[in-house]
Amino acid sequence: MKRRLAVLAALSTLVVAALASTAGTGSAATDASQAVSCKKQLKIGIVTPLTGGAGFLGQEQLSWARYAVKTLAKKQYGLNVRLVLGDTPVEKGPGEALIVAQKFISDQSVVAVLGPATSGGVASSSQALAAAGLAHISMSATRTSLTKGNKLEATKFFFRVVPGDYIQGPTDANFMVNELKAKKVVVIDFQEPYSVGLADAAENVLKRKGVTTIRLSTSVNTTDFSSLVTRVPNDTDVVFFPTQQPPDAQTFGQQMLEQGKRAVLFGGDGANNPSAFKIAGAYVSNFAPDISAVPTSKALVAGWQKDNPGKQLGSFGPPTYLTTQVALNAISRACKAGKGQIKNRRDVFRQVKRVRINPSILGGTFRFSTKSNDPLNAKFYIFQIQRDGSYKLVG
Repeated sequence: MKRRLAVLAALSTLVVAALASTAGTGSAATDASQAVSCKKQLKIGIVTPLTGGAGFLGQEQLSWARYAVKTLAKKQYGLNVRLVLGDTPVEKGPGEALIVAQKFISDQSVVAVLGPATSGGVASSSQALAAAGLAHISMSATRTSLTKGNKLEATKFFFRVVPGDYIQGPTDANFMVNELKAKKVVVIDFQEPYSVGLADAAENVLKRKGVTTIRLSTSVNTTDFSSLVTRVPNDTDVVFFPTQQPPDAQTFGQQMLEQGKRAVLFGGDGANNPSAFKIAGAYVSNFAPDISAVPTSKALVAGWQKDNPGKQLGSFGPPTYLTTQVALNAISRACKAGKGQIKNRRDVFRQVKRVRINPSILGGTFRFSTKSNDPLNAKFYIFQIQRDGSYKLVG
């Protein structure tokens, strides 16, 4: 009996292992040998946190993706396109993106993917999406190792229209040193890919500049930061707080004030949300400028505001418009090359790198670098929060 049970256990282990080995590829065997007519409705998936602590980010991105499809798909590219939604709340972890990816992979009419929005989501799903031939273009995933380094966490099928933390981290750190004259900085991470990557990138530069750094870490699910605040020395100049949940930055800032800590609070792009993070004097960085000041984008802003009355113009939406435009352009190119058909999802992937957008909603001409699937000559911008809660561009 024991021997029989052992054999059954061994067989069970083999079955589980076999299933695990195919989990990342999904329906890769049928990834796209089936041709899709460009005259029929095509689908673009969007992978972003539509609910949860970062739901504001996903909802903003979705509104701009919808606006791009509405105004560009038919009129500019002659395509019939529908967005399909994939919600990936950050509280559920990066693996949620893989679950969404599998749904998109199984739908043959999905020919491109916007996102995943988070770096962890990209890392967990890129292999599966690549095996299915799906180009996935992120509007906000900034982790350096997705596109650069010895151990890439994403595949060649991954693109992004925003720069990575290899630019954001040094930009933030240099601002702390050169403009804020920081001598001691507390760097906090939240034990997840986005914050750890950005914290590492900033901390490395700070140390090279001779700044004393103290690294603290807490769970992404932390909501009361009072005990963490007590560990911030009174002589700290700056606290770097790269959260993906702006209300957490607000809470941390308020608890710093309650405890009499006078360090300057500095958030990354994930904290950039004027409606939720409004600690006067604090700073945030972002991969997009205030496009209301970009002359060539004024009509786009006005059109989006008309479609979204009462919604505030933010920094996460415009890059999503650009991401959607890149995807539509690549799909259109693939349709022309295939004489009205997308014979293989890889046909769209092959066209992404060739896309040029001029003028870009973010200003200037958009194109991808020849050395990576990152945007060429992109930069990060730094904003200071004013007394009225508005964000002022300062760097």
